[in-house]
Amino acid sequence: MKKLAFLTGIAGLALGTVLAATATGSADDAKLEQLKEQGFARLAIANEPPYTAVAADGKVSGAAPDVAREVFKRLGVPDVAASISEYGAMIPGLQAGRFDVITAGLFMKPERCAAVAYSEPVLCDAEAMLVKKGNPKNFKSYEDVARDSSATIGAPGGGTEEKLALNAGVPRERVIVVPDGQSGLKMVQDGRIDAYSLPVLSISDLMKKANDPNLEVIAPVQGAPVYCDGAAFNKKDTALRDAFDVELAKMKKSGEFAKIIEPYGFSAAAAISTTREKQCAAQ
Repeated sequence: MKKLAFLTGIAGLALGTVLAATATGSADDAKLEQLKEQGFARLAIANEPPYTAVAADGKVSGAAPDVAREVFKRLGVPDVAASISEYGAMIPGLQAGRFDVITAGLFMKPERCAAVAYSEPVLCDAEAMLVKKGNPKNFKSYEDVARDSSATIGAPGGGTEEKLALNAGVPRERVIVVPDGQSGLKMVQDGRIDAYSLPVLSISDLMKKANDPNLEVIAPVQGAPVYCDGAAFNKKDTALRDAFDVELAKMKKSGEFAKIIEPYGFSAAAAISTTREKQCAAQ
């Protein structure tokens, strides 16, 4: 987790590239001026700690909103306001203008990269499954779930885990859409699903809060790739995205980025060592 010194050269190179790429585009950014006048940026989030979290008093935290809040502050936008959304509704909401940016652990994939303008990587993670203690069906992969004709798996609707399960051959009727982490945990506890899949850090957070010795985590899921998210902007707001990237690169180079995300359990080195281009092409 502490490989920042080794990767300083990479971060510096990335910063230079971003600065050069955005030198001409940022002058045309009417969207940034609009946000400055508005005084806040509208974020689409999930309520999936440690990526995103909403406290009882409505305060928004989590690694992704915290990074976005700091970047926008550096851009002259003093605050953020967040709305909780299902993953499958985030991009349509962004395209319809209900949000200014998605900061929710929305992993980069080719179809998403075609639909939105991602920033450079922010948070990286692998996939996990929550099962009953002892892993009674011996799941190690999504393919294992597919091979067991009686097995069911829960996943967020429109999320990466749902697609991975379907692509592995799990029939649609055995992939159960689950609205949130607590519901998925309860469904495993009650035996209504055999496994619940989320990123490793999200599942670990659920397990920590549940403190249930009758549950077990399989991590990472075999054969599942490591994903990274980024802040996702409307395609017409690429100048705003580019300005975001400039400040994000500065934070990565200075170490401020690591100070924000590593207390949540994420690796700054993982995000610094890859790029948007690689992530959009690799999945």
